[in-house]
Amino acid sequence: MSDEKRIGAHAGPSSADRMVDAFHRIDEKVDAMREHRLNDPDSLGDKIVKWALPSVAGFVGGKLFQTIWNRGVSRRNVRRGRAADAPQGFLMQLLFTALSAAFGAFVSHVSNRGSEAIVDRLHRR
Repeated sequence: MSDEKRIGAHAGPSSADRMVDAFHRIDEKVDAMREHRLNDPDSLGDKIVKWALPSVAGFVGGKLFQTIWNRGVSRRNVRRGRAADAPQGFLMQLLFTALSAAFGAFVSHVSNRGSEAIVDRLHRR
């Protein structure tokens, strides 16, 4: 019996075979990713709209809510005889945080759906 037969009979796949298999798996993964990218109907502009519109709307909505809140709190402070920019209590800060988060989530959700609707309408044209 030659050395090649003895080594081949007891050894599993060689390191070269394992490397070739690994390259085939990588190649299959790259092909799947390329196919996914080519079949994606959204262009770069569509993806930017879907990302930017909810982000900007969330930022503007948050600032608008903060402005309205600050005006309301300053009026409340003046009515109570305090300075307009007097510090708020813990419960007021907690209430602001909860309401601000709820409003931000609402604005983000609505603007996200709106941006998707805009992109879908553009695709139909």
